[in-house]
Amino acid sequence: MRIFLVPLLVVVILTKHSNILAVTIFLIAALTDLLDGYIARFLGQITTLGKLLDPLADKLLISAALISLVEIGRAPAWMVVVIVGRELAVTGLRGIASAENIVIQAGKWGKYKMITQILAICALILGPQNMGPRVGIVSLWIALILTVISGVDYYIKFWNQLDRKI
Repeated sequence: MRIFLVPLLVVVILTKHSNILAVTIFLIAALTDLLDGYIARFLGQITTLGKLLDPLADKLLISAALISLVEIGRAPAWMVVVIVGRELAVTGLRGIASAENIVIQAGKWGKYKMITQILAICALILGPQNMGPRVGIVSLWIALILTVISGVDYYIKFWNQLDRKI
């Protein structure tokens, strides 16, 4: 569902149709991440396809929202490039880890990163007129810092597992 909501979210953000509608779509998409994971674990229906699509859907949602926010002038491009670049780098690392039969569990930093990214995107969508002049950018700074920390944490976990394997 997240993947299908992304184009709608982008259109609503870029047309500046309604900040409330955009935040609602974004939050519904973000909440499906929690809901589908919970349902899959509860029903014991964790699949390979789900393991692949879940992080892809997260990255697509966050990246599309942030890139759209750059386009309408609410997020600095360089910050978005760092965040999206980290997401792509970790995706690449996951591919390498998978090829080496290495499983890297999601850590607390990744969870903090996702929460702060969601909050920052909501604040940026709502804009300075609703959230105050600095709330969006300060929350994006926090998300950026946690994004970098979680990326470094992920790489450290990968290298530690690789060292054990060798």
